[in-house]
Amino acid sequence: MILFCLPYAGGSSVSYHKWKSVLNSNIKLQLVELKGRGSRYNDGFYADFEEAVDDVYMNIKDKIVDDEYAIFGHSMGSSLAFELYYKIIESGGKVPKCIFFSGCKAPQCHKKNRMMHKLPDFEFMSEVIKLGGTPIEVIENKELYNLVIPILKNDFRILETHEYIEKNKSIQCDITILSGREDKITFEELNEWRKHSSKNTRIVTFKGGHFFINDNVDKIINLIESTLL
Repeated sequence: MILFCLPYAGGSSVSYHKWKSVLNSNIKLQLVELKGRGSRYNDGFYADFEEAVDDVYMNIKDKIVDDEYAIFGHSMGSSLAFELYYKIIESGGKVPKCIFFSGCKAPQCHKKNRMMHKLPDFEFMSEVIKLGGTPIEVIENKELYNLVIPILKNDFRILETHEYIEKNKSIQCDITILSGREDKITFEELNEWRKHSSKNTRIVTFKGGHFFINDNVDKIINLIESTLL
């Protein structure tokens, strides 16, 4: 069993690195690295969300031919996971065992009335800090600030300009929705995910805000293992 993990906006494969030491060895963790960060820092940025989905697909397609697999995405990673599923199926790939959509409202609930990526840099970063997950030290460290801003702004840009198109077919596998109880995502927005799967949909909440995944590693790993093994 392979578990592909897709990072949140501004995140890299390091975002899930701590999972390696606690995840059951029967689940092979594959940390997907997006362009413009980590080992792919020099690869430039994605022009749009579709390019990001295509890039992730090209990087995993050969690994899902023989092995059973699942996908986990947090925040922007959930949006990527959703579109990635349809890219895989449209390309003749096999259905995953499960998809974990974490920290993300259902696709049809995303509103485009606010474009954070257009804000001035400091105001933009202040809004990002409010979401949690990004330490205040990023703003205070000029070198780190200048490194992170372009990555975050491009991720927000491709996400905020991405237009959801209703799918003709529902997802043909179980889906698990994870959310922080103190996040701004409503239960109604989480429950809307049920419209996207013809199989079982489970909603699990955890203590914490948008980045609850950082403080609930053991509980999330237990949930993943009990679902996949």
